[in-house]
Amino acid sequence: MVIQQPNSQIKLTNVSVVRLRKGGKRFELACYKNKVMEWRNNVETDLDEVLQIHSVFMNVSKGQVASKDDLQKCFKTDDLDSVIQQILKKGELQVAEKERTNQLESMWRDIATIVTDNCVNPQNQRPYTVTMIEKAMQDLHLSVNPKRSSKSQALDVIKQLQEKQILPIQRAQMRIRLTLPQTKEAKKLREKLHPMMTSIEDEDFDAGEYELIALVDPGKYRQINELRR
Repeated sequence: MVIQQPNSQIKLTNVSVVRLRKGGKRFELACYKNKVMEWRNNVETDLDEVLQIHSVFMNVSKGQVASKDDLQKCFKTDDLDSVIQQILKKGELQVAEKERTNQLESMWRDIATIVTDNCVNPQNQRPYTVTMIEKAMQDLHLSVNPKRSSKSQALDVIKQLQEKQILPIQRAQMRIRLTLPQTKEAKKLREKLHPMMTSIEDEDFDAGEYELIALVDPGKYRQINELRR
């Protein structure tokens, strides 16, 4: 008669891992990457749809399952679903090296595209190509941060390009049209608006209305809207 010892190791391959370090230990979940994002966005609520295996691991690649004692010590509970939800919420989604490289390359291109779409050469008011902006980003020795949005990093690129004068660049101007009734308040507002405009293309006082067409820096658009309220 052969007595088999219980095996707490589960071999897993081709999984996405959510990892959380807590109480000096590492805890991991074997998950479906897209489902993790859906769960965090409150689209998916069924843990069984998120997890490949409904267990908490010390090491997913080695199939080492966490003990109840470890869960109790580090999470102050051994309720499995409660621990899983904490790890899903606070843990870091691990990304394979190839996938990380693709993600960074895609974000690099997104940043360059955002800069291209929102900026021009002030000398001729023409936009730069994405390739030219990417070359300038290389000159900046830019490192893409996957934890920041492409838009916020693009704004940093614009600022650095201007400060270091790698190439002449400025935010493309917005063309706005304002229509207001001719009142005393409108006259006061007009006096405040004029200094905020890059250039005024047309101004018209007709039929009891005041209309202004002008170019303005995108950074001042919010201020203009606040003045109109």
